[in-house]
Amino acid sequence: MSKHDWTAMYVMHDALRRELEHLAKVTAGTDDDPRRLLAVAVGWELFKKSLHVHHTAEDEALWPVMRETLAARPDDLALLDAMEAEHAAVDPLIEAIDHGSEPLGDLVDALAANLTAHLKHEEDEALPLMDATVTFEQLQHFGQVHATGIGPDAPRIFPWLLDGASDEVTAKMLGGLPEPVRATFESDWRPAYDALTRWPAP
Repeated sequence: MSKHDWTAMYVMHDALRRELEHLAKVTAGTDDDPRRLLAVAVGWELFKKSLHVHHTAEDEALWPVMRETLAARPDDLALLDAMEAEHAAVDPLIEAIDHGSEPLGDLVDALAANLTAHLKHEEDEALPLMDATVTFEQLQHFGQVHATGIGPDAPRIFPWLLDGASDEVTAKMLGGLPEPVRATFESDWRPAYDALTRWPAP
């Protein structure tokens, strides 16, 4: 049984997987210039922002404190090295999707393969190590760094995260927010998100 509640981590991972499917459909199913469509696609913007915030928070607030605790355990340090290397492999693919000259379909396939494999690797191997290693205070700090990174984009990213989540998961995620924020989520944030056209029709 887990020492910590990793619901938010799984919610983020599920949202990233969901949006990768949308990205693949948009870039494969249009006669228009897919890069031009992506440049104005809200879904692509939210995906990039959320992924950047998530990976940056891990790089800054999880891996360093875990390295200190695991300094005498080379196998565990090698796993952290792999996590950081997998993060580093994603950013050039996103840059190339936006600004490169390579075939877009190949780049999107590479991004989906790399990121999907990373998320599974993290869930299968790194997450149990995080659970055993990270203290409650360190996990709280990770959450704060994550929230700071989201900042003023919270009204869009929070409903984006919970798009398609179960009622149970949604209640758990909202339960950690102050009551006025929960009310604003229901009255303003979610309706505004639902009204968005996140991805152009493929």
